[in-house]
Amino acid sequence: MSRRLLGISLLAVIAGCNQTDKAGNLGMTGSDASQQAATQQQQQPIIQGACPQVYLRDGTAVYRTYAKGAKDDPQQVALQATLADSTRKCVQNESQLTVTVMVQGRAVTGPAGSAGTVTLPIRVAATDGKETLYSELTKFNVDIPADSGTTQFVFTNDKVVIPGGAGSFAKIYVGFDEGPYNTK
Repeated sequence: MSRRLLGISLLAVIAGCNQTDKAGNLGMTGSDASQQAATQQQQQPIIQGACPQVYLRDGTAVYRTYAKGAKDDPQQVALQATLADSTRKCVQNESQLTVTVMVQGRAVTGPAGSAGTVTLPIRVAATDGKETLYSELTKFNVDIPADSGTTQFVFTNDKVVIPGGAGSFAKIYVGFDEGPYNTK
């Protein structure tokens, strides 16, 4: 009985030594800790209900390239990429909403394609229904291994900034943009 009591007491002492710093201030001076707390108060994550939904617009979730300028010939497909699942995270301060958008995708070489690095034109745009609040085209590189000819990827854009009050009215669209590469 005394061994069990000693064992439980020893576990209690060890557990007391292994507590985590719940304030996140481990190794910080008083001014550093207060500055971090102030920053966290200014940029609080918001509930998902006020975070704009991410949509894959019809016609932009699939991207194909063809060999030698061929079009719509299944035997000439060099690459096919698709976008599927998406998610987002929002952080709001007094004047703006910063959204981190993540989209899962897959790239596959076709009969006329080969392994290697491919560049996918992915556009993220936010709108409130009347005007464009954000739009950016990213040249996203994906490596397709030679042994399988297919790969999965996750595209992330953590710089989507829209006005603070637009969250519940805005929609975010992600898709492939086959137009000219411009950043507007």
